[in-house]
Amino acid sequence: MVEVDVITEDGSIGTGCAPTGSSVGMYESYVLRDNDPKEYHGLSVHKAVDNVNRKIAPTLVGMDVHDLAAIDHKMIDLDGTKDKHHLGGNAIYSVSIAAVRAAAANSCMPLYRYLAQKDIETVPVPSFNIVNGGHYATLTQPFNEFIITPYGAKDIYQAVEMGVNTFQELEKVITKYLGGTKPEVAPSYGYAAPSEDPEVILELIQEAIDLCGYTGKIGFAFDCASSEMYDKDSNTYLLKGKRISADELIAYAKKLTEKFNFVFIEDLLDENDWESYPKAHQEITRTILLGDDFIVTNIDRLKRAYELQAIDGFILKPNQVGTITEALDTYQFAKEHGMFATPSGRSGGVVGDVVMDLAVGLGIPFIKNGAPRSGERIDKLNFLMRACDTSPGCRLADITPLLRF
Repeated sequence: MVEVDVITEDGSIGTGCAPTGSSVGMYESYVLRDNDPKEYHGLSVHKAVDNVNRKIAPTLVGMDVHDLAAIDHKMIDLDGTKDKHHLGGNAIYSVSIAAVRAAAANSCMPLYRYLAQKDIETVPVPSFNIVNGGHYATLTQPFNEFIITPYGAKDIYQAVEMGVNTFQELEKVITKYLGGTKPEVAPSYGYAAPSEDPEVILELIQEAIDLCGYTGKIGFAFDCASSEMYDKDSNTYLLKGKRISADELIAYAKKLTEKFNFVFIEDLLDENDWESYPKAHQEITRTILLGDDFIVTNIDRLKRAYELQAIDGFILKPNQVGTITEALDTYQFAKEHGMFATPSGRSGGVVGDVVMDLAVGLGIPFIKNGAPRSGERIDKLNFLMRACDTSPGCRLADITPLLRF
């Protein structure tokens, strides 16, 4: 990863670091790597660091950190490509984060307070990615993330505890289901999917919820990441070992939302399936439909999706578009048009992720946190509790009016 420091005249420092996801949409800003097989298997970032020091820094010296839009657009113009291919989206985004953090430091306040321009009143409800799909030795689970959202928690502290307790209880439930074999730890730190059948996994999670005494207080969510399992030649999706059409996948998802209480479903269809998303939005009414790879925090794609009535909102990942300014522009469009913006970390994430400042500073109702297992994910939960604890009168957002079930 690339880490950048921006230092102001008075010595205020902002640090920025761009994460990279493991599920990456084809329309995301370009991650510039060295492609030298002898170093980090080609993933080193000397070129991007060099671009920051030799090209970006000389251009930005003397600019005002409080005018982030001017800084970001200066870098966009300097790069001159649509996907930030020249300087690297990872280089530009790291500078963008560092600049806005330097502005907050210069103002002597946390970044979320600087973004809000007032005392925060709520922190978002966290969501926990507890079972991970994908290709395993004995099975392929096409849905990427099985998520729980403790919408019934009375405060952020209880919400975190409910997520952690259910996650721990689920290990016992899956172990029993597997005949005494403990579930593997998946690449995204949830449990490796124990079945090809999404319904089976939802039932196991529901069992864990019930055993913890949280029945009626925790809802489900999916990140289907369906582009990963889509076959362009046959125009089909994988489900339970078979290839099915988009219409069949929509019908299946609708059936699941009628049986289980879903807060949201993300990336139900392929990132280019503009034809089927409006159908899904019309058919599936008992949950919120969000786009991640489908939108990639890009305002033009969100506008098109809005005009087609294709989704209810999008997953806010600023590194997908490459600057904080562009991400905030996309968020603003969503807000003005009654759409959801749901911040999320990345599986190739960082400690101190700026998305948490955005989530709290913008007053977002619910977010994606990942599995409560690895350091950068625990850090996000601690961030929410810390922000709430240090903000008088702050409470957990009430998302019950937003639920579709």
